[in-house]
Amino acid sequence: MRLHIIGICGTFMGSLALLARELGHEVSGSDANVYPPMSTQLAEAGITLMEGYREANLAANIDLVVVGNALSRGNPEVEALLNSGMRYTSGAQWLADYVLPGRKVIAVAGTHGKTTTASLLAWLLESAGLAPGFLIGGVPRNFGISARLGGADAPFVVEADEYDTAFFDKRSKFVHYRPNIAVMNNLEFDHADIFPDLAAIERQFHHLVRIVPSQGHLLVADQQPALERVLSMGAWSPVAYFGTDEGSQWQLRLERADASRFQVLFIGDQGEEDGVVEWSLTGEHNARNALAALAAARLCGVNLARACAALARFKTPRRRQEIRGEVNGIQVIDDFAHHPTAIAATLQGLRAATTKGRLLAVIEPRSNTMRLGALRERLNDSVAEADAVFWFQPEGVAWSMESLVKEQGERAALFSDIDALVDAVVMQASPLDRIVVMSNGGFEAVHERLLEALTKREQTK
Repeated sequence: MRLHIIGICGTFMGSLALLARELGHEVSGSDANVYPPMSTQLAEAGITLMEGYREANLAANIDLVVVGNALSRGNPEVEALLNSGMRYTSGAQWLADYVLPGRKVIAVAGTHGKTTTASLLAWLLESAGLAPGFLIGGVPRNFGISARLGGADAPFVVEADEYDTAFFDKRSKFVHYRPNIAVMNNLEFDHADIFPDLAAIERQFHHLVRIVPSQGHLLVADQQPALERVLSMGAWSPVAYFGTDEGSQWQLRLERADASRFQVLFIGDQGEEDGVVEWSLTGEHNARNALAALAAARLCGVNLARACAALARFKTPRRRQEIRGEVNGIQVIDDFAHHPTAIAATLQGLRAATTKGRLLAVIEPRSNTMRLGALRERLNDSVAEADAVFWFQPEGVAWSMESLVKEQGERAALFSDIDALVDAVVMQASPLDRIVVMSNGGFEAVHERLLEALTKREQTK
């Protein structure tokens, strides 16, 4: 089959392209901007890339067009597609039709932690010799790729996004996946561009619950009122809770404040099992992600003690507390945090692990929810653990960030020029400090700029 993917350079659509090539299909694709690292991955896989959206991209011999959810009516290639009468589908539907049938599907859902939890789970299954397939909205560094088919009969781990599917299918992507196991990590308001309120997202999560078979499993985080409301609408599968509550089937007990070592307790029908995890990650949120992955792995037959040991060899996915470099004892850390809760969790974890030096936060509120200002009243508290905060106001932010910065006093500053921001951070940074950059976009390569500026400062001393 010859496939053409519109919007191919996004993580999800690019991963679909790699799976399609692995299945033996001929693949081409277009995007507004074709750039590394995704463009490099795709070109190395033999996929033809076209920069810009236009009618000429739709060759007559294409069998099926896969449309990314970033595309909308009015896009010239979308309009040409509709006028042509060619067959088309969404990315989520293509995955459901051509990859997932016959597989044991594990869907990892939640407002936060999907990429990390899915990466953890894929690694646990891999360590146990199960050769899982996966599609993850990031690049798990234990694998170096964002998607693969895995063994024909192996489990398939999919990051299950609640964002809508396509301009012609406004359901959440995850309802297409029909999982045997659904992990629900947490649930808060997000995606203010498509959801009017939290109740609308809860309804979509219940659509996910509805399609898990009665012989399947729901793994649900405790202490999550929104998830409790979801389950109150009805649940037809066995439910196991994980978290810190004493009544949960899977329990987390921190042995270090920074969560770099913790105990896991599983209370099953055959009695109790426990294990200890000691790893390189920090933050209770990451320990909870690991607990969810351990619970899902056990449902796939993975021994708990073996799984706990495997976590010591887990590497964070790219852009999840990823150390991008160090100059004269100053670390530059990249994190995807795109929501006040995620910002707070990242900073709390790093604060607990920072015994010397300061924590300098560099934040770009770039997600659609943040640009619209739907959660701006929570941003002040989200950075409480930072010693200094450098806010960057990108184009398209629909609210003034000046009042936010004013509330934080002298420790905060606002920038709209990336060079001025880099200069200010470098001027403040001292040995043993950690600079954590938080954005869900490219942030104008600020990580590399910071490292270059720090290096230049050292060379001119």
